Amino acid sequence: MCLYELDGVVKKYGDRTIVNINKLNINRNKVYAVLGPNGAGKSTLLRLLNLLEKPDHGILKFLGQEVNTSTASRRLDIARQMCMVFQKPHMFRATVLENVAYGLKLRGKSTSEIKRLSEEMLDVVGLPHLAKNAAHKLSGGESQRAAIARALVLRPKLLLLDEPTSNLDPYSVNIIEDIIRFSQKEYGMTVIIVTHNLFQAKRLSDETLLLLDGKVVEMNDTLAFFNNPQDERTKSFLDGTMVY
Repeated sequence: MCLYELDGVVKKYGDRTIVNINKLNINRNKVYAVLGPNGAGKSTLLRLLNLLEKPDHGILKFLGQEVNTSTASRRLDIARQMCMVFQKPHMFRATVLENVAYGLKLRGKSTSEIKRLSEEMLDVVGLPHLAKNAAHKLSGGESQRAAIARALVLRPKLLLLDEPTSNLDPYSVNIIEDIIRFSQKEYGMTVIIVTHNLFQAKRLSDETLLLLDGKVVEMNDTLAFFNNPQDERTKSFLDGTMVY
């Protein structure tokens, strides 16, 4: 069963169509990279998948269930199976450990389980030494790792990442990519990452798709996508000759 099935999904802001996807299937336990220029609709697509936005038209299914016609309680159940990390994550004015534990507290986990799981996840992202530090004072790379830990500790079926390494130094980028690889294999998640970094897409993803003007221009196995693109617009995007 597909994790997501999108059929005729349209999202508009005013008179402007931001996302217009005829067909798109996202399978389970894979890493997907979403490429495209600024304004292509990449972040809006993530927000639709994360249920932060509702389509104006079309069908969006998660694990076979149509999301738009679901009850509020069912939508909440679906939303709890996914987590999104933004390009500039917000850290609460609390310790790093308390930030990571936040979602577990909301879900009513016991104090001992919250402590155990949060400390384990800080180990995964390499921040155990900062557990008692003020989270809002972390560096950019540390803040992104803490945000990923806050998401991963909930063991979501889906992790959505919107430019998670933008403006970070190569060392931080390498660490975060290692965390993504480890987590996807260890927890069997689906990961969807929006990135402008073509090399990152090559390194991380199983499948890559190109979004232009809100439409999926091409989607393929990552190796084939980069080595043998089928659409002329994909070729132009990859070789840098596309005029936006």
